[in-house]
Amino acid sequence: MAASTSVVPVVVTAAVAPVLSTNSDFSDLREIKKQLLLIAGLTRERGLLHSSKWSAELAFSLPALPLAELQPPPPITEEDAQDMDAYTLAKAYFDVKEYDRAAHFLHGCDSKKAYFLYMYSRYLSGEKKKDDETVDSLGPLEKGQVKNEALRELRVELSKKHQARELDGFGLYLYGVVLRKLDLVKEAIDVFVEATHVLPLHWGAWLELCNLITDKEMLKFLSLPDTWMKEFFLAHIYTELQLIEEALQKYQNLIDVGFSKSSYIVSQIAVAYHNIRDIDKALSIFNELRKQDPYRIENMDTFSNLLYVRSMKSELSYLAHNLCEIDKYRVETCCVIGNYYSLRSQHEKAALYFQRALKLNPRYLGAWTLMGHEYMEMKNTSAAIQAYRHAIEVNKRDYRAWYGLGQTYEILKMPFYCLYYYRRAHQLRPNDSRMLVALGECYEKLNQLVEAKKCYWRAYAVGDVEKMALVKLAKLHEQLTESEQAAQCYIKYIQDIYSCGEIVEHLEESTAFRYLAQYYFKCKLWDEASTCAQKCCAFNDTREEGKALLRQILQLRNQGETPTTEVSAPFFLPASLSANNTPTRRVSPLNLSSVTP
Repeated sequence: MAASTSVVPVVVTAAVAPVLSTNSDFSDLREIKKQLLLIAGLTRERGLLHSSKWSAELAFSLPALPLAELQPPPPITEEDAQDMDAYTLAKAYFDVKEYDRAAHFLHGCDSKKAYFLYMYSRYLSGEKKKDDETVDSLGPLEKGQVKNEALRELRVELSKKHQARELDGFGLYLYGVVLRKLDLVKEAIDVFVEATHVLPLHWGAWLELCNLITDKEMLKFLSLPDTWMKEFFLAHIYTELQLIEEALQKYQNLIDVGFSKSSYIVSQIAVAYHNIRDIDKALSIFNELRKQDPYRIENMDTFSNLLYVRSMKSELSYLAHNLCEIDKYRVETCCVIGNYYSLRSQHEKAALYFQRALKLNPRYLGAWTLMGHEYMEMKNTSAAIQAYRHAIEVNKRDYRAWYGLGQTYEILKMPFYCLYYYRRAHQLRPNDSRMLVALGECYEKLNQLVEAKKCYWRAYAVGDVEKMALVKLAKLHEQLTESEQAAQCYIKYIQDIYSCGEIVEHLEESTAFRYLAQYYFKCKLWDEASTCAQKCCAFNDTREEGKALLRQILQLRNQGETPTTEVSAPFFLPASLSANNTPTRRVSPLNLSSVTP
């Protein structure tokens, strides 16, 4: 996937060229600040507002420059001077979203800046018409049907300019965007790589490239420029690819070299912790970020997801009201309000707000996925499937959408479909126990029990979030009459839930004690059987069985039946569960080598 196109030098004046060229290290933060301030101005002039904002925020996190070191504005070329009147008028129309009008007055302009704005206005005009048509005539679940009619014309014109090597870094960026929109992914990647070589300071090109990379292998084959901007790109792509340890290391390095005050980096670290489900850490960072930047709306939908998971109703309510006061018509605000209503089990209202978010931005990934979840709650499986499919169209790396599709087909009792979608989710999140447990259940339904065992064991090995993998593995052994392995799994399960220190009600605890009581009884290990039977008496569903077993043990002891010494238990219960507090042996590793992946 290496870029096959030749890299074209950017056409800039001599005064600007040294500032636009970037080094690979962070030794001169003053020079980096100058570069960021310059690119913030250049992107703003071309209407690339998100890139301009990113550069300005990053520049703000660095120490202020003295007056003597401030860069003067780039000198105006002869072409710029000729197009100045048309550009100034068109930019005013562009800023108020009159894109066709802007393009009309820029037609025939020769300067690179005016030409870019001309082509970009035509592109955004097509996007705006597409979105307006979608909102007016179609439901929110049919947005993929409408296309931007301007794309093919733009591609033809930009392709000619590209072949003639007349595109600067911004022109290459726009050409890449057009190719991506036409699903010409390989060509788009090549053009975006070229754009990063020509104009490495433009964050938009790096971000677009990030959206097209599907795995780490693809990343290795890219011929990227050796620049400090590459470090920000790698940190971002590692977060997207769920390579969280690498991402956090990159962000920590960026903080260490001088970007500790960057709200962008802080928010990305919070998102990374969210992705690995370190909820406490992520919440703590988001709360700190809100103190530093109280009017920030970006990533607040991710913050609301964390509050939702923790069922923090009052905090989520406060966040929703706060964002409403700042800007009620932002997609993030709509998603936060949707999460609030979902937490209150008002799923129709929640879906309504997610639909509103999609009317504001049909390409907003989070809203599609969350809307799919709401339709699942409302038992509307067909709408849920459509929503999840749209989420995947926007971003094929969204494991939540793949997982959601698996759950939907599970409800529809279609295990083969289910298996496909859970596998895709697992590929994206190989160390997420929930995906592995879901895969195991799927294999179990398809009677592929060896595969199911592998999945459950792997889920336990990577850190079982829901503490269910060992129970499911034990039941599978039970089903296969592998009593010793089943007992091993149940005891390990009990040890885990008692050693975690949390007072949580585990539904399968009684099942584990009942099985172990019966197992030890069959092994004639009366003390162990008695301990487990006594624990059974603490649960409503196993109380009677526990009492009956205790009576049987007492009767056998009175008859002089001695406990066996020939049959050894796999291992004994934790000391905290034993009535006489007998010192315990440490658990030996589970003998599951035959089914370990």
